Amino acid sequence: MGLLAGSTVMLLTVLWGSCVVVGKCDLEDSSAVDKKDTKRFSLAGSGVSTDIWTSYSAMFLVISVVPFIIVQLPQVFHTSSGKRVAILIALIVSVVLLISYCTYQVFQPWIQERKLAFAKHKHVMSGILKQLKQRSLGRLFTEDGEPNEDVIRKLFKSIDVDSDGLLSHSELTALVIGIRFEEIDLNNNDAVRKVMNDFDTSGDSLLDESEFIIGISKWLKEAKRSGKADSGAHTMKFVDDFHQQTKREHDSLGNQNDEDAEGVKNVRRTSIKAALMLLLGTAIAAAFADPLVDAVDNFSSATSIPSFFISFIALPLATNSSEAVSALIFASRKKKRTASLTFSEIYGGATMNNILCLAVFLALVYVRNLTWDFSAEVLVILIVCVVMGIVASIRTTFPLWTAIIAFALYPLSLLLVYILDYQFGWS
Repeated sequence: MGLLAGSTVMLLTVLWGSCVVVGKCDLEDSSAVDKKDTKRFSLAGSGVSTDIWTSYSAMFLVISVVPFIIVQLPQVFHTSSGKRVAILIALIVSVVLLISYCTYQVFQPWIQERKLAFAKHKHVMSGILKQLKQRSLGRLFTEDGEPNEDVIRKLFKSIDVDSDGLLSHSELTALVIGIRFEEIDLNNNDAVRKVMNDFDTSGDSLLDESEFIIGISKWLKEAKRSGKADSGAHTMKFVDDFHQQTKREHDSLGNQNDEDAEGVKNVRRTSIKAALMLLLGTAIAAAFADPLVDAVDNFSSATSIPSFFISFIALPLATNSSEAVSALIFASRKKKRTASLTFSEIYGGATMNNILCLAVFLALVYVRNLTWDFSAEVLVILIVCVVMGIVASIRTTFPLWTAIIAFALYPLSLLLVYILDYQFGWS
């Protein structure tokens, strides 16, 4: 249990803070700029940014502490009658959370793709509205706050180069030229296709005046609902605000076509291999739990070093070494994409500690009818996971000063466990 607590705490404090320091970039507009590190060690001016999916991983980290709370309830209420029941319930909850977490990981790419497609659609909307604003022959909204159909009609005629009353694919392409859709991995043809899908109700691959007016009016109303400014005199700012908001939303989802993202060639084979390795790891953990404890006790007796320090400090340092090296290498690339992968790996490692490792541990305790005496370790895991998990759930940018807080949590956690176990005799 000391190894489990020490591993989780080390991941979320020492390694987390180190990745912020190693991966820091300049912060501009509350977001880190890839590969730009001119502000050096500015506590508020440099830091890292992650995508929204990393925040979701942190949310699951917070949820993963539920089994610890359940198994600790008999100690909280000072009763011994329900200890085995609490252990069994915590074990079942751990298994359910493990299955849920694995299922989420399987379906995450599909969810991610759907959200990214919607973000690209909004980006097309904002880009074209901004282009229309630049060509505007008057206010896009009337004094009543409704789309100005007269102005939209004039815009239609200015785009209709051959004056046949219909907008073709080539005429819409001429409209979107100059909009930087390549920033979101979307070319002009894809953008025109999205416009056609939204506007072309007749299905003839041409837009008449009525379809164009209805489509642009719908987009303007949707943009107005999302914007901060009112219509009328502030229409220009309103369109710009919507464009910036949409760009931030897309950026928060991350660039899934980054060169650092490694594709999976054989998904089925990789999934089966991952499942088998998961089962193998579980079997190894169960088989070597007793020998590990015996080895720690023997080493502690031979060296006169308290077993607490060995299990809470030395073993987590050894078991997390490969993961730490991998995370630091990714963080050192100083890009939002790699930072997201790095922190997702950290949150994922801590989450698996809280559900998979705990499930194995609870199974051993329940089957062998052992006593649960780990209140201090559980309290430390709860504090660190909840604090770091909530912080990472509500924000995607972490200035350098957040690393100081993470580093400080490690010695505080160590001191808390030591005092509760050795001074107050918590169990």
